[in-house]
Amino acid sequence: MRMRPTLSWTPTESLSPGTTDLRPVEEALSTGGVLVLSGAGISTESGIPDYRGEGGSLSRHTPMTYQDFTAEAQARRRYWARSHLGWRTFRHARPNDGHRAVAAFEQHGLLSGVITQNVDGLHQAAGAETVVELHGSLDRVVCLSCGDLSPRRELARRLEEANAGFAPVAAAINPDGDADLTDEQVGDFRVVPCMVCGGILKPDVVFFGEAVPPQRVEHCRELVRAASSLLVLGSSLTVMSGLRFVRQAAEGGKPVLIINRDPTRGDRHARTRVALSLGPALLAVADRLGVPATEGAAESA
Repeated sequence: MRMRPTLSWTPTESLSPGTTDLRPVEEALSTGGVLVLSGAGISTESGIPDYRGEGGSLSRHTPMTYQDFTAEAQARRRYWARSHLGWRTFRHARPNDGHRAVAAFEQHGLLSGVITQNVDGLHQAAGAETVVELHGSLDRVVCLSCGDLSPRRELARRLEEANAGFAPVAAAINPDGDADLTDEQVGDFRVVPCMVCGGILKPDVVFFGEAVPPQRVEHCRELVRAASSLLVLGSSLTVMSGLRFVRQAAEGGKPVLIINRDPTRGDRHARTRVALSLGPALLAVADRLGVPATEGAAESA
């Protein structure tokens, strides 16, 4: 069995305990051109757990790696059984105040774009439009042989038909939509192939051990170059896929602001880290700026 991906950073390396002063965030947004980089922490208030915060799923759950998924049929059976069950819960998650505030900032011309490390689609559900899904989306499925893209709901229907009566009780749901199941609960779950070529289907997300597509990374780098500042929301920045944009912004002399309750790997590059819960913090900033960000604001803006 492959080991969990190793991490070279621990929160004790942070140089700052954080603050509760939101004024730097308010000032940055008031001038516009802010690029948002969001992580799992922005979705916890929607009932989706994060990876590394208090009670984060990495303390009890090893995410599927790309290498295991492509090499082992049993690994794919285990993944799709767990993901299929998790999807039933994951797809019903709804945007929270943090997502709605980001969408409202965008609609009022204060943002230059949104890069999200999340695969849940909640920024778009809240009304945000200029969203780059750095790690893909669970809403889509891709064939590893022919590249065909199809909706996740179509695969869910096929898996339901192939596994009638499959309804184990999961111990927990994880940020990647994966449910915690034992091998006994997985049983002889049936995996279905691509309808175009019969190839292996995979969610259109970047697994651990898999690289973000280079063209997507370059697009994000262009967004950083064009932004006036970078606002990080709910990301520990432990992995390089997000940290590289923080480093790029700092090296380019652009202010980096972070809202995250816990220390992050990017704190040393940031002008400030606000140690507050995201939903209330972003609503407070929106209120100060006169930007309506409550339920229904996206539809009425």
